[in-house]
Amino acid sequence: MDFLEYSLLFLLIFCFTYSIWFIIYRRTKTSAPTNWPILRALPAVIWNIHRGHAYMTEVLIEYGGTYELKGPIFTNMDMFFTCDPADIHYIFSKNFSNYPKGPEFCKIFDILGNGIFINVDHELWELHRKTTMSIMSHANFQTLLERNLWDIIEKGLKPILDVFAKQCKTLDLQDVLQRFTFDAITKLLLDHDPRSLSIDLPYLPYEKAFGDALDALLHRHITPKCLWKLQQWLRIGKEKKLMQACEAFDQFIYPCIARKQGELMHKTTIKDEEFAFLNAYIKMYNQWNDGDLGTLQTFLRDTFINLMFAGRDTTSAALTWFFVLLAKNPLVEKKIREEIQQQLHVKEDESLKFFTKEESRKLIYLHGALCDTLRLFPSVSLEHKVPLDHDILPSGHRVSPKTRMILPFYVMGRMETLWGKDCLEFKPERWISERGGIKHEPSFKFPAFNAGPRTCLGKEMAFVQMKIVAAAIIHNYNIQVVEPENVYPTTSIVMQVKNGLMVKVVKKV
Repeated sequence: MDFLEYSLLFLLIFCFTYSIWFIIYRRTKTSAPTNWPILRALPAVIWNIHRGHAYMTEVLIEYGGTYELKGPIFTNMDMFFTCDPADIHYIFSKNFSNYPKGPEFCKIFDILGNGIFINVDHELWELHRKTTMSIMSHANFQTLLERNLWDIIEKGLKPILDVFAKQCKTLDLQDVLQRFTFDAITKLLLDHDPRSLSIDLPYLPYEKAFGDALDALLHRHITPKCLWKLQQWLRIGKEKKLMQACEAFDQFIYPCIARKQGELMHKTTIKDEEFAFLNAYIKMYNQWNDGDLGTLQTFLRDTFINLMFAGRDTTSAALTWFFVLLAKNPLVEKKIREEIQQQLHVKEDESLKFFTKEESRKLIYLHGALCDTLRLFPSVSLEHKVPLDHDILPSGHRVSPKTRMILPFYVMGRMETLWGKDCLEFKPERWISERGGIKHEPSFKFPAFNAGPRTCLGKEMAFVQMKIVAAAIIHNYNIQVVEPENVYPTTSIVMQVKNGLMVKVVKKV
């Protein structure tokens, strides 16, 4: 037999094998990926990539919260998925030291450099966290946060909503909220207003670079390392976009840092507390000073990029889904509007203006609505871990130092075993205690702000920001989502709305 005959024979055997496997798969009627020869679960992953979160939910619920996915042979793409609360608690708290981000995470997220999200397993992370906590707990920080938020609402958000309401034009609310949180976090960290939230909605490469970067980072999670490394070397595909995003970040943030350092050196009239972040991180750099952090400029760049990623996309994503859920649940919106009027002492025909963090604590029902939004649509949809040593999880599964662990927070909010038969319902009441206060849920059941030592430092700041923005919009405007039944999440690390959230704005007061 010549080469052609051997090739045809191999092709026939290959097709026959796949046909048998396909028939078996159809008969079992399972959501789980078929374990094909050689390719194993890859065809199912590709077939369902457009609905990644929904598919992951179907498989994990069918398999009781854990599933071992087999990637193509020789690709090191095997993954272990778990949303078992006992496993989550064990990984994030009880045996935290065995589950650092690890070198693979550092390679995937190299764009973040030596920031707080990378060095979670070293003393540097502890120093990062301690420094950031000291800033956020300072009274001056809270005052600055409130002032900046209301300034951007009055000068940026309201004028845009007013214009679109007057012109009866549709608006991408997700884009507007991303611009808002970008301006807010940049102003807070660097005392610089990029004014991306202007009426003409300008295209700013460094603001849009966040989306391109997140898209590429997810691509690295589900693509064999050799392939995305090749794309990086050839400067093609999503890796090219990631490189362009890095360049845009650097072109934006380095001048901001240099300007702030110059103002600090020359002691301009700007108040001392506005230098809190820059001062604190310069002191931290000098304290560490072991030569591993690179230059001061690079260290500050990495630190601020990390904080900007955390402050921009997570909060804007939560607010976007909040308005999606309100559109589908008008009774909830009515209750929130009534609570705002009662607790903030504002009449229905009066414009809602400045209120403080302390006053926002009175908005219990709004808080519950935001919590249930984050339960159903956690801003960070999943976490990635790799154990240092061999271990046995509470669920009974064995893991090794080569096990790539995926912890899907999105799925946890849809588990009847955790939230009851009404788990798919948007129900703010589930977060309100019998006494009328906020009902606490353990982080290993509700990990929207992570859990254990890595619990999000900006949790309280995020709630303040979300309450102020949500209340200002709900009281002053009617937001009408265009085709809310056709709104779906992107397959992304940060839970965003696919193709934006188109709305019509009607001004109330």
